[in-house]
Amino acid sequence: MSTLKEQIKIIIFGTDTKAGKFFDVVLIVTIVLSIITVLLDSVVEYNQQYGPIFSIAEWTFTIMFTVEYLLRIYSIRRPFSYIFSFFGIIDFLAITPSYLSLFLPGTEVFAVIRVLRVLRIFRVMKLVQFMGEADLLMKAMIASRRKVFIWLFCVMNIVIILGSVMYLVEGGKTGFDSIPRSIYWAIVTLTTVGYGNVVPQTSLGQAIASFIMILGYSIIAVPTGIVTSEITFAAKSTKEQRCVVCGKKGLSEDSKFCSSCGSKLTG
Repeated sequence: MSTLKEQIKIIIFGTDTKAGKFFDVVLIVTIVLSIITVLLDSVVEYNQQYGPIFSIAEWTFTIMFTVEYLLRIYSIRRPFSYIFSFFGIIDFLAITPSYLSLFLPGTEVFAVIRVLRVLRIFRVMKLVQFMGEADLLMKAMIASRRKVFIWLFCVMNIVIILGSVMYLVEGGKTGFDSIPRSIYWAIVTLTTVGYGNVVPQTSLGQAIASFIMILGYSIIAVPTGIVTSEITFAAKSTKEQRCVVCGKKGLSEDSKFCSSCGSKLTG
């Protein structure tokens, strides 16, 4: 017969039972409502009119998340594997601001941290199983960091040169009153953002601006190709599992149990 600790673990970390599915649904609804409360509370008009209601709702959510956090620590085989995991830290940060506001006046500003609760939906909906794709992207970014750095260095040189040229061509009367401001314009134009607060007036300046705009499209495509090639290579050479309980990654594809918390892997 399962012990109370095991039953709690099955309900909280699993979704194969009716109780587990019901717990996940309730938790998702609670997370969504708590996020809505945080968002509405940041609106001055709503805060002045419904401030006490928001406060009661927030403390209700905080207490519920605190109980859930403690139950996760209690039911897991290795508590520290959860406490110091990514989602364990997120869970802790999600409940901390409310308690800090009781003991440290002025810490209400940290209430914005509560929006991190939205990240918990990833685990509740078992989307953490798809975090392998995120790891794949991260590995590709790390592998291509030198190439991207060289690309950024080249772009920096381009905007410095073009910005300096525009400073000489246009001059201060048209808004290009300094080289740094001209470089700022070159960056805005090269990235095709185009705020329009500084605009070239001379024919030569407009011709250079047109060249920078066209150049921007080709330059922006470079890092995309670099990262894409690294993703393709990483996808062929990497196969691993991630534990849905503690979030430990890098587990062997053939592993049946997590080496950190001992939980059964879902594959």
